[in-house]
Amino acid sequence: MTHRISQPTMSMGHASTHRPRLVLPSSASGFAGARQSLLMKKRVVSEKNKTQRVCASAEVVRNDKGEIVQKGSPLVMPEGGRNQTNSVLAVILGGGAGTRLYPLTKNRAKPAVPIGGAYRLIDVPMSNCINSGMSKIYILTQFNSTSLNRHLAKTYNFGAGGVRFGGEGFVEVLAATQTPTDKEWFQGTADAVRQYSWLFEDIKNRSVEDIVILSGDHLYRMDYMRFVDHHRATNADVTIGCLPMDDERASDFGLMKIDGQGRIIEFAEKPKGDALKAMAVDTTVLGLDEKAAAMNPYIASMGIYVFKKSAMLELLRQHPEMNDFGGEIIPLAAADYNVQAFLFNDYWEDIGTIKSFFHANLALTANPPKFEFHNPEGPIYTSPRFLPPAKVIQSELTDAIVSHGAMVKNSKIKHSIIGLRSRVGVDTTIEDTMIMGADYYESDEQRKLLESQGKVPIGIGAGTTLKNVIVDKNARIGKNCTIVNRENVQEASKEEDGYYIRDGIVVVLRNGTIPDNTII
Repeated sequence: MTHRISQPTMSMGHASTHRPRLVLPSSASGFAGARQSLLMKKRVVSEKNKTQRVCASAEVVRNDKGEIVQKGSPLVMPEGGRNQTNSVLAVILGGGAGTRLYPLTKNRAKPAVPIGGAYRLIDVPMSNCINSGMSKIYILTQFNSTSLNRHLAKTYNFGAGGVRFGGEGFVEVLAATQTPTDKEWFQGTADAVRQYSWLFEDIKNRSVEDIVILSGDHLYRMDYMRFVDHHRATNADVTIGCLPMDDERASDFGLMKIDGQGRIIEFAEKPKGDALKAMAVDTTVLGLDEKAAAMNPYIASMGIYVFKKSAMLELLRQHPEMNDFGGEIIPLAAADYNVQAFLFNDYWEDIGTIKSFFHANLALTANPPKFEFHNPEGPIYTSPRFLPPAKVIQSELTDAIVSHGAMVKNSKIKHSIIGLRSRVGVDTTIEDTMIMGADYYESDEQRKLLESQGKVPIGIGAGTTLKNVIVDKNARIGKNCTIVNRENVQEASKEEDGYYIRDGIVVVLRNGTIPDNTII
């Protein structure tokens, strides 16, 4: 058996030979120091050049990836990021109540759910925006937004006055609220944007021409300005990010049909049989080669969009009864507006359910994984924590991610993630498990006192076995426990006992306690 740790999760406070420039001084914000290093590597582009780049009449070409772009469009810069643009604004949708991810969303918004040992879901679209040169970002939230707001404030502080972005960059959280004209909570994705539509015409957004609508629960790395370049080069009113799909997976998605110019002309929601076959398209139009196009004859919506600002505001105001972009606004727009498809042919995962979230996390332990948090051309940022490196003592680890501040002693860990500040006791066996870690340390004295009182300290107790488990933050699992779901129960609500079972996966609650010698 191979005894190793595959690519441990690195963040701002973890020693790393891979990205030493991400180690920040104590006075820096989670984003500021890393971003400053990135900006030093970028060329300066004048406003005149930006204007030329976004001109709808510019000559268009296909780049080396087969994407339609305007000639002279800037490329991704070395070491992540690209030239800044003030003409594009991003809106990240925080999602609804997150019932499909419950109980992970019991006390937090969906984008605030931890992922990959040290990150949160919101870090993915936020980092994609930053690496794409987009410095105007709104996040729309409605449910359990306290921890999300705290994380955003700590991590994405653009500095006083936004000086680093020419004075116009910002990250702002827009919470659902009642006004004289809107007395309801957000009723859907389109309604959430509609309720703040006045803000897009505010003086500070006067230079914004296009608005990118993003989701907060997808895992992927994307240069959004390639998306915007395609949108502008085709003079589209709306552009939809889409994925190539094969016959096996296509019926699980909402599909689109395009004409020979990539314009979307038809939609179908999870079609089957003959209806599925009718949605086949020539995906070479969007840049796939003939072999790849034959294997993937369908395109599915990613749930991300680029709108011309004027077209978006017009659609939202003309149809106040429509509350959803994907199911209502965009199918309607396809009839009278230029709605284009932009093909994204790379790793993408919707992690909106417990099952998909669990498997996407464990897939990060593969060697190599399909998604890398530390890709030098597009790093994923997160909050600085200034924790010590992980400490592993006489343990056997195979295909595992161990985050900073964790302590593992005399244990066997396989195909698992050990999160921030985790404490794993001796003679513990952990397999196919995600441990999110803790928000704080308990001292040795505190742990001894709890044990002397018959209580359970934070972490995983000695002699415990875990398999097919998600352990949420600050959970306490006692000694000699066995949590493996032996009876293969698919669904169970045991909140009073400190856990749920969703899709056959045992989820130990945040701040939950599993007593010594428990068998699940």
